[in-house]
Amino acid sequence: MSAAPVWSVDPRTGNPREQVAVEATAEEVDRAVRAAHSVRDALADRTARAAFLRTAAELLEESGPHIIEAADAETALGPARLTGELARTAAQLRAFAEVVDEGAYLDIRIDHEDGSRTPPWPDLRRWKIPLGVVAVYAASNFPLAFSVPGGDTASALAAGCPVVVKAHPGHPATSELCASVLRRAAARTGLPEDVVTLVHGFDAGVELVRHPLVSAAGFTGSVRGGRALFDAAAARPAPIPFHGELGSLNPVVVTEAAAAERSAEIGAGLGASMTLGVGQFCTKPGFVLAPSGDTGDRLVKALTETVSSAGSGVMLDHRMRGAFLAGVRERAELPDVEAPVTPGAGSEHTVSAGFLTVPAARLTAEGPHDALLEECFGPVTVIARYGSADQVAAVLARLPGNLTATLQTGTEADDPEAAGLLAALTPLAGRILVNGWPTGVAVAPAQHHGGPYPATTSPSTSVGATAIERWLRPVTYQNTPDPLLPPELREANPLGLPRWVDGRRVG
Repeated sequence: MSAAPVWSVDPRTGNPREQVAVEATAEEVDRAVRAAHSVRDALADRTARAAFLRTAAELLEESGPHIIEAADAETALGPARLTGELARTAAQLRAFAEVVDEGAYLDIRIDHEDGSRTPPWPDLRRWKIPLGVVAVYAASNFPLAFSVPGGDTASALAAGCPVVVKAHPGHPATSELCASVLRRAAARTGLPEDVVTLVHGFDAGVELVRHPLVSAAGFTGSVRGGRALFDAAAARPAPIPFHGELGSLNPVVVTEAAAAERSAEIGAGLGASMTLGVGQFCTKPGFVLAPSGDTGDRLVKALTETVSSAGSGVMLDHRMRGAFLAGVRERAELPDVEAPVTPGAGSEHTVSAGFLTVPAARLTAEGPHDALLEECFGPVTVIARYGSADQVAAVLARLPGNLTATLQTGTEADDPEAAGLLAALTPLAGRILVNGWPTGVAVAPAQHHGGPYPATTSPSTSVGATAIERWLRPVTYQNTPDPLLPPELREANPLGLPRWVDGRRVG
């Protein structure tokens, strides 16, 4: 039986563009993983790794027009959005090169022998080493920043781990282009090309997470697909870490004071955030607790005006379009749910933005309205109108884990609700915003892009410098003669690395 073809499809028409590849067989996945595993020692040189990451950024930028053209043809995200995403992707690669150069990620800790302790301490030297081959599952909605050359790949390579990427079927041609750039960057810096390899196909993704030489996995996608792979990773004879980003509602709470003070501003800001990228950001605010009464009415009016003017847009593919329309239809049919702006089909290939409203009282206990507490991927949000602080607390207590949670407070005077609500939101998400909107994730050292399940399957971040920690494990050497130690742990610190010695930071 011949391997299934992999087609690039135009989401603006639903028509195939070109055959890009064929789906990888189990044997081909095995070869890709073994090839990556065989070159892992080549990544041990930190200087070479940093040069590789910087070269990859340069070559991506040089190939930018070609990559952006291909990505737009496959995702309909538009040249402006993709130009920004390419810049972000290159910045991520350079940022991780800096992390590698600086060396603090190794978390070197040295405790000298101390016989006065009870019990006595031996000489202990701890650092972190790469796990091995990492499987990366590309995202649909970020064909660059969370896909082949994205944060999972960049951080894994920075850690010294070869990567096998499972391409997303929504942008296979873009994936091939980006993989070729990364492999050229490796060759240009003297590294084997197989430090990055690419496979296509659903079955290939399953084979990849089960392969005995794969040591960890990073995933961005749906709850259903991510949970299946997470379970497969845990069911292996030797389970592996699976860092999955699965889904997020990204709740917003608007206080009475905030709505009274700036309802029009909040409504407009919410409308812009939830329709950005046709509602296909993982940080889209998909659920909002807003007060009932006149102040909440004014917020809804402003949101109506903003969303009504958003126009229709093309989603990433027709399968997602169909899921969006079905999800909206299911939610809109629930009792007491209204649609001030009805989200739906804009045309044969587009969707129009909208939002739903529901009394918060409908959500304080388990029932059919629980569908409103689940992510609906696309340009729609749910406004739950509350009449008391107790209703807000009851609804928040029922929310799942999220990437973000946002509090809109009054700014002209102290908001008496703010502190309590901030405390209630903190357990729900990995990033808490006050008087802002969650779409847009800064690539910064202090960033955290993760959250309680189902937002992610681990407490780690996939954005920012600490994303490298996912692909490392600690090792301690006890009473080991200096010449036998890795150079990073030797007494003289020949590499000049930052480290903790006897409890004090040095370097």
